[in-house]
Amino acid sequence: MEKGRAAYYDTAGALRDMLQNHMLQILALVAMEPPSSLDPEAVRGQKVSVLNSLRPSGPAIRAQYTAGELNGQSARGYLDEEGVARDSSTETYVAIRAEVNTWRWAGVPFLLRHGKRLPRRFTEVKVQFKVPPLQLFDAVAGDLPAGPSILPDGTVCTLRPNVLTLSIQPREALSLSFGVKVPGKGMIMTPAELAFDYRNRFGEATVPAYERLLLDALQGDPTLFLRSDEVEASWRFADVILQGWSAPSAPPNLEYPAGSWGPPEAEELFHGCEGGWSRG
Repeated sequence: MEKGRAAYYDTAGALRDMLQNHMLQILALVAMEPPSSLDPEAVRGQKVSVLNSLRPSGPAIRAQYTAGELNGQSARGYLDEEGVARDSSTETYVAIRAEVNTWRWAGVPFLLRHGKRLPRRFTEVKVQFKVPPLQLFDAVAGDLPAGPSILPDGTVCTLRPNVLTLSIQPREALSLSFGVKVPGKGMIMTPAELAFDYRNRFGEATVPAYERLLLDALQGDPTLFLRSDEVEASWRFADVILQGWSAPSAPPNLEYPAGSWGPPEAEELFHGCEGGWSRG
């Protein structure tokens, strides 16, 4: 809400402002099939195919932040921001579970979350790999990726999938977390990580996103720009959620304190031992 942006934001909300465009673009780049070339139309065509196959799976969580504490300082609630209507129901947090109905991705959940006034500001993608059906190494020394944990019904979850993390902001990096055997006679597993950081490797910051887009526009390269059918596909997906929120049986607009990780109901979008939302 910095720099007087709240007045605009109150007309849009988290779903229109971030999920419909930025987040769906990242999802499309992650899930698209390899293009036949790096020709702009080949890349954009594959992204459209993903968005045309994208469907919500379950309820979409929406919430609005209230007064709280952020980075050791008191933070006002959304309704107290300058330019926001005092009776506004605009969501500042959205979390959804979706599926891409293609041969490659059928049955694989895609979970997306965006929120204002969370404890940290970051953008990342986590790709969680399938766990082998037979767990040979089941003794744990410390917490391994995505587990173990205790589910709401008291069941202990011991699944420990490998996780590939694509960090986009504030740093650009890749990391792969996995379990390794502790030296010794026992089959004891502990977490490990392989990491790559662009700034550490090349010693300089990458070009800012809008600078890159302006240069592409001047050079006539449309690869990173949206085609009209891509815009329509992303809005078709977003409209399904918006229509659900306006229905008489719509789920409530929840609340969460500024400085928290959002409403606890968002955790229920993860099923069984799938894990939970990242905290950067």
